[in-house]
Formats: sequence, structure tokens, C-alpha cells
Amino acid sequence: MKIAVVGTGYVGLVLGACLAENGNDVICVDKDLSKIQTLKAGKMPIYEPGLEEIVRRNHALDRLSFSTDLPSAVHASDIVFIAVGTPQGEDGSADLQYVLAVARDVGRAMNKYTVVVDKSTVPVGTAKKVHATIAGETTHPFSVVSNPEFLKQGAAIEDFMYPDRVVIGCDDERSAATMQELYAPFTRTGAPILLMDTASAELCKYAANSILATRISFMNEIANVCELVGADVDMVRKAIGADARIGTSFLFPGVGYGGSCFPKDVKALVRSAADHGYDFEILRAVDAVNQRQKSRLVSKLQAHFTDLAGRTIALWGLAFKPRTDDMREAPAITIVNRLLELGAAVKAYDPEAQHTARQVFGDRIELCSKSYDALRDADALAVVTEWNEFREPDFGRMRQLLKHPVVFDGRNIYSPEQMKSLGFTYYSIGR
Repeated sequence: MKIAVVGTGYVGLVLGACLAENGNDVICVDKDLSKIQTLKAGKMPIYEPGLEEIVRRNHALDRLSFSTDLPSAVHASDIVFIAVGTPQGEDGSADLQYVLAVARDVGRAMNKYTVVVDKSTVPVGTAKKVHATIAGETTHPFSVVSNPEFLKQGAAIEDFMYPDRVVIGCDDERSAATMQELYAPFTRTGAPILLMDTASAELCKYAANSILATRISFMNEIANVCELVGADVDMVRKAIGADARIGTSFLFPGVGYGGSCFPKDVKALVRSAADHGYDFEILRAVDAVNQRQKSRLVSKLQAHFTDLAGRTIALWGLAFKPRTDDMREAPAITIVNRLLELGAAVKAYDPEAQHTARQVFGDRIELCSKSYDALRDADALAVVTEWNEFREPDFGRMRQLLKHPVVFDGRNIYSPEQMKSLGFTYYSIGR
């Protein structure tokens, strides 16, 4: 199929690369010339395992191209995906200005029947707004489809190539047939293609992310209760996870969720519900719990040291999760900013988010190129992101480098018994 993907951010680039990998001819469009030039040179603007290899291979085979010329891409394509950002407004709502701007440009460029697909995460009713925007610019027939993405950062390629399900919201049989044909190769193992109306499809993404965020905040609350009553959250987690009705996913306590999806989507669904006269109380609480949890490690640091002024704290992990360089809404941002407010100095290391961290923090913290460099002369270590390389460190070397053998484990990756036997003062979440 001939496909255009407008927007070369995380979703758009993964989408375009994976569709090209399956034999489609894909043009990725972006108005940012420097980003297009970077992609043409085979360099990635984001870190996602496996993405660079797929982009380079399909670009070399002429199945994947990059352009700033949206009209030409629309002319050459039967399907146009809109995959631009929907940033969070001050009131929590999703800002649709970029989605509707692309819709307007696509309508102006349209020269034949085209299926226009909303791939951006958008609130209910967006498909109708996109349809009205395009209709105001063209007399050519077209369809608007809602096709939400369910990609996990760090595993996006696998998620796209082998999806749990494909959700397609459409209002006519012609676009439904086109989308089913497009996704058929990705669902040969039996994953369902769920056809529904556009409003239901639009709500699916918000609902999925919100329930996962709810599980995280719930377990963080349970962990906090465990500390008060002397219970072990790991034992509680295993017990409730063994219940087939609950399962084990997203039951690990920590320092809160972050990233480009959960925080924004929770707030957007709360706002969307409010716009329709409904107070989504559970999700408001989920967001409030998450904001508090991001400061949990700092509270433990304050309780241990009393005064953090003049202290140096080492941080392992800055990205909001492993296998990504994304720091949007990352707990590390809240932790670092609070430590700096309290007069502490911060030395930090992350395997992939160093460049991103420099953009976020500037010169306010010391960014180290090696994990152990961050420990040298630090008063304590705070583990913020559970990268694999932090799971089995050289504990003897850690003790030698730290001024005090104190570890604040925000992801519960170490055993309290082992850390005690090794001579560390150890704090974790809910244990």
C-alpha cells in the first residue's frame, strides 16, 4: 500500500518503519527540516531498541522515505496517518491544534479518495472535528478513521509487529476494508482486529492507559501502608497477583509513573469527562497519588540526613523507564528539582538519557558518563530507573566510592537482607 505518515515523533517513526518493514511504501513527513535530514542520514532522533536498524534497512530499500513536502506525500498515498503531538493544555485537555492543522493541509492537498487515520492520542470527538476540517477544504471523497496506538516504549517494535489487538474506529465499509487489509499481516497469529465506531476507538487508548496508571498508583498506596504497619509489599504484590482476576502486570511499587502517555492521558480523560459534566474522581486521585509518590525518595533522604544542604546525592537512572531516553514527566525530574531546592548537589547517570537530561537540567547537575563515577564522594545513592545494568552491580566498589554506604532504592531492585549483610543502610518502597 501507498502510505503517508505525518509526524516523525515516537509514534510516527515507529509506525512508518514497521509498515515499511512489511512491504508497504511509506513516506514520513515532518515540517522540521533538520529532523528529516537527520533521518535521511540514518540517525535517530529518539532511542528505541531495534528502530534504527529497521529505518536504515527500509530506507536503503526505498520502501521508507522522508520529506517535508506534505502535498506530494498526500498525492502519492492512499492512506494518510496523522501522528503529530497532542500536548497537554493548562486545564489538562489535549491540544488538538497540530492535529487539525495537518487535517486542513491534507484536505487542501487531497486529489482522490483517501483514508485519513488519526494515530495521535486524541479525545472523543476528534474524528468528527478532523472530518469537518477536511470537508471544509476538499470536494474529494474521504474517510476518517481512529486507530489508537498501544506501544510500550522500549518494546515498541515488538508491540507493533505482534500486537495484542488492533483497534479500528470507522464509519464506513470502504475504510474498514482498507484498514483490515493493512493490518492483516500483523494479526496472523490470531490477535483480533476490533472494528468499532470512532468515539469508542478514541476512548480505548485513554481507558487502557488510565487503568494501568490506576494499578501503579494503587500499589504505591499499598506500599506506603506497608511501611506504616510493618508489612512487605513484595509479599502482598505476589499474593494479589496470583489471583487470576488481577494478574501480575503493573503491580510493582516505586517512585511513580511518567512518560508521554500515562500522565497526559489520565489528565486528558479527567478533563474530557468534566467537559461532559462528569467528575472522574478515581482518576483525579490516581494523578494526585502519583504526584506525591514522585517525592517519596526525597522524604526518605530527608528523614535519614535531616538536612540535605551541602550533601551530594548520586542518582542512577533519569529516563522515566528503562530502554528509552524519554524524560517526559519522569520522576527523576521531580526528585532532582526537590533535591536542588533543599541545597543538595546531584550527580547522575543514565545509559541513554544523558543528552535529554542536559536539555532538562542544563548545568544544574553533574552528568556522569559511567555509573560508578556518579558514586564517587556522594553521600548516598538513589536508584530511580531500573535499568538492567543496575541490578547486579559491584557492591564492594559501591561501598568504596560512596562517602556513606546508604542506598535509597526507588524501584525495589535489591534485596533488603542482602544489602544489610553487605553493610549498607538500605531504604526501599513498602519494605
